[in-house]
Amino acid sequence: MSAPDPWHSPPDTVRERPLLVVIDPAARRTDGESVRIAKDVLCAGAQTKICLPDGPDEVERALARRGARRPVVVGDDRALLRVVELLHRRRELTDATLSVVPVGGPATVALARSLGVPTDPVAAARTVLDGAARPRDLLVDDSGGVVLGGLRIPSGPRTDPPVRPGGHEPHDPHDPHDPHGAGAAPPSGTVPSAGSGTGSDTGPGGANGHRDRRDPGASPPGDGSQPWWTPAARTARTALTLLSLPVIGLTSGSRRRVHPPPPHRLRIEADGVLLTDLDRPVTRVSVSTAGPDDGGLAEVVVHPHAAGGPVRALARAVTVSGQDFRYRADALVRGPVRSRTWTVLTEAWTLILPHRT
Repeated sequence: MSAPDPWHSPPDTVRERPLLVVIDPAARRTDGESVRIAKDVLCAGAQTKICLPDGPDEVERALARRGARRPVVVGDDRALLRVVELLHRRRELTDATLSVVPVGGPATVALARSLGVPTDPVAAARTVLDGAARPRDLLVDDSGGVVLGGLRIPSGPRTDPPVRPGGHEPHDPHDPHDPHGAGAAPPSGTVPSAGSGTGSDTGPGGANGHRDRRDPGASPPGDGSQPWWTPAARTARTALTLLSLPVIGLTSGSRRRVHPPPPHRLRIEADGVLLTDLDRPVTRVSVSTAGPDDGGLAEVVVHPHAAGGPVRALARAVTVSGQDFRYRADALVRGPVRSRTWTVLTEAWTLILPHRT
């Protein structure tokens, strides 16, 4: 009786398998310390080959030459998506057992966290070595794109610039229709900015869109007379004005005004069943891989613009068509497109996750 093939060992025994560690260049730039920690843990626990690609082409070459090595992505959600899409395009995703060590800010590793991967570099690296292989469903669109978690339409809410704590809206100094723009009097109790310390202005309204307040008896510029303030005084006044203004983003009162997205006229079908049509606008649509007990189906949730609750359905294929629309698929914004179909591939890829407790 022949010995078992070590490369076809049970999914939970992964420590002895050699690794191909693909370290995303963005991760090396943004958090080199976490990258170093993850690399040290992985190299101490398994035979490891380190790949430091400078672009997608080098990632593809490394994956093509990986042999029996198990790919490990060190980087953010975009790096993970690139590797999954490359393996799917090469028709090698089903046979690969993927691991990821998330490196990046909380927003850039939200997908990995939602998939159940630890975001601490030490815990994630130990999961790569000792975790359990879990098969997962995949959403594939008709252009070859992949979705690991879910997608939504529209791609994101529209936001205005931050509103100052005092309630004043930011203004455009070049907008003649802005009541605070060029040619408008500054609010009472404020000192108009008068340009930089060199005394140069950026137009008839000054550096901040306000006209210079001059003494009624002062001569107009250009006749050889000096303005009522000297350059040094003007620099001091500008500094005092800047010190008196709130710092946007650092004060507790700063906020962004979020507008609800405009309605979209879309036709949405789930396994050929019409959920909504062009004559019934929708405000939001989401499609996600459903839970493990739903038999490889996608969950579709449509929020109509009119009164009424959301429409929900489970389907293997979802088609959205209508006016040009953008959508956010995991960490990527795609489009605009007029039609897109997503199909669920059951257990199309495998991810190493912590053991269930």
